[in-house]
Amino acid sequence: MNMNLNEILNTAYGRSISECSNAEIYAALLKETDAMASKKCHASGKKKLYYISAEFLIGKLLSNNLINLGVYEDVRKQLAENGKEICEIEEIEHEPSLGNGGLGRLAACFLDSIATLGLHGDGIGLNYHFGLFRQVFANNAQTTVPDPWLDEHCWLNRTDVTYPVKFKDMEATARLYEIHVTGYDSVTNKLRLFDIEGVDESIVKDGIAFDKSEIAKNLTLFLYPDDSDEAGRLLRIYQQYFMVSAGAQLILDECIARGCTLYDLPDYAVIQINDTHPTMVIPELIRLLMEREIPMDDAISIVSRTCAYTNHTILAEALEKWHIAQLNQVVPQLLPIIEVLDNKIRRKFDNPSVYIIDRDERVHMAHIDIHYGFSVNGVAYLHTDILKNEELHHFYKLYPEKFNNKTNGITFRRWLMHCNPELSALITELIGDGWKKNAEELEKLLAFRSDKEVLQRLLHVKEQKKHQLAAYLAKTQGISLNADSIFDIQVKRLHEYKRQQLNALYVIHKYLEIKSGKLPKTPITVLFGAKAAPAYTIAQDIIHLILCLQELIENDPAVSSYLHVVMVENYNVTLAEKLIPACDISEQISLASKEASGTGNMKFMLNGAVTLGTEDGANVEIHQLVGDENIYIFGDDSSTVVERYKNGSYNANQYYAENPPLKKAVDFIMGEALAEIGDRVRLERLFKELTTKDWFMTFPDFERYVTARESAYADYENRMEWAEKILTNISKAGYFSSDRTIAEYNSDIWKL
Repeated sequence: MNMNLNEILNTAYGRSISECSNAEIYAALLKETDAMASKKCHASGKKKLYYISAEFLIGKLLSNNLINLGVYEDVRKQLAENGKEICEIEEIEHEPSLGNGGLGRLAACFLDSIATLGLHGDGIGLNYHFGLFRQVFANNAQTTVPDPWLDEHCWLNRTDVTYPVKFKDMEATARLYEIHVTGYDSVTNKLRLFDIEGVDESIVKDGIAFDKSEIAKNLTLFLYPDDSDEAGRLLRIYQQYFMVSAGAQLILDECIARGCTLYDLPDYAVIQINDTHPTMVIPELIRLLMEREIPMDDAISIVSRTCAYTNHTILAEALEKWHIAQLNQVVPQLLPIIEVLDNKIRRKFDNPSVYIIDRDERVHMAHIDIHYGFSVNGVAYLHTDILKNEELHHFYKLYPEKFNNKTNGITFRRWLMHCNPELSALITELIGDGWKKNAEELEKLLAFRSDKEVLQRLLHVKEQKKHQLAAYLAKTQGISLNADSIFDIQVKRLHEYKRQQLNALYVIHKYLEIKSGKLPKTPITVLFGAKAAPAYTIAQDIIHLILCLQELIENDPAVSSYLHVVMVENYNVTLAEKLIPACDISEQISLASKEASGTGNMKFMLNGAVTLGTEDGANVEIHQLVGDENIYIFGDDSSTVVERYKNGSYNANQYYAENPPLKKAVDFIMGEALAEIGDRVRLERLFKELTTKDWFMTFPDFERYVTARESAYADYENRMEWAEKILTNISKAGYFSSDRTIAEYNSDIWKL
């Protein structure tokens, strides 16, 4: 497939490539690429997958689609021959604000792989206008503004399909929009996004504040609206029901059009529920089937054989629970069905821990998924084991046949071919291009483990990516980086269990060491990127601490040439694509037993970063694949952590009092140096949280974390040995292809 760009631009604007602006080239490329995608063969078949998720963090699509359609190199060359850079064209595109973190990025990778494998399946979600928010730093703190992306030049296609969605106090119209999902050298599927007719962006006034009660105007404005008040909690229920009701109607219409009688719905559809946000699709489908004259017991049986559930968390607070009174205010029509579902469980099992409605009249959404879905999967071996043996043990005893593991994966098209073409080209030169479709072929790189020329070229690619990142951050955020320093990076959602606070405590420790004259051989740049939920106070305080450290160190000439701390603003997919290829050391330091999987760890590994992490989530599998000498593991294991939580034996203050280097670092938070530039209330609150609670056990791991990190920095000095670690990590990353993950979903669960 070819694309004659001069011809396209002459038709659109009457001018050649060199005469057109970047914005004009982008608009023409988008239109042509979208048309090419729509003409590609669409997957078909009797049975279809519907992947329902609150998030699809798809990132910018131009280069991704050009790669998948096989015309990227052709377009890049045509642009270069006319004095244009494709990376500058990409900058015109707004990143779709349809997700937040790993959950949404995983869903996007999965859609890519579903299409690449030629499977019949689409995504279903909501068309958020402003996403989570755009992060802006002011006075060393996070502030929030809307993150608009919808304009005349975006990938969204409006359809004529609408569905009524009835709430207790209103009826809304859901309009269907679609984005083409291109597979690599394969078919095109769709991401189906519903928007409320009548949405009004103008009601957002101060930052991201708006009247949460004006549902008809606000329902699709923001992802995860602030739920610290009752209006916010109700709005989340409105959003979730709007998504699943419109989605369920679409699913039934499409299945009927393919010949479904509804009684045989499981032969025509499989619905993958991505985390608990779409759980209401189960009672809603039952309700819709009953409206079509199907008896309730039959409807329950049909739906239970159609829906499957992916669990993404071990954190109890992340397993959604809605009070009956809240559901009654929004979707009273579902309550009789939920009560019947609960009664059936109560009649079968004499164990309150597995009931759907608890004694406080809260509806446990995950319990609906487990009882009335046919599959329950975790997303890494450790995560699934913890679900089976700890968090969901009661359910595992009831339904051992339902539980299975599907270790997460990432799409190598975006996370290597797109964001690191230099490394992709080197890999292809060394082992051919079979790895692009069969990632396991990366293992062939191991043949070059002792080839000094290849190892030197790997180091050169890393150097290139570091210089590119430095140039990009200088241009876009005014940040100056030393590209000859060690790039030590932690980028992910800001949450205490991910332990950015542990990283910050190390930074303080290192700062104090340098002040005392103990200097690192190679300068160190510590990069953070993270957004904190607006209502998550301690997470905001951690961001404040990091930004204060950034300012303090930058203005200290005795330290700044040896240690640099940077928190990039508004971390998103676009920034990830620049940061990940440039990384030397990948910080994956969540408290063991708390991270379900992680996918950033896989992206860093694929791009030749070495993991510094705990035995948590998919780190366990990375460790098994690369061996002890190619990863830096530290800290308590999951069984130790789980036992501490069970017996309540952890005492943060005891660790603080008995470990002088730790105490020194923690006390620094309240010291004079930070007091001069920070907010005393924020810093004192964080200090107290750590010394009296430290719920995610930063203190027990601190000393071993310092040792492991110093060991990694020391090993970095032997460049050839470090290059071997880079090569080994890349060569073993093939297992983490989302193509492998999706093939397993299909063979074990979907059976398309």
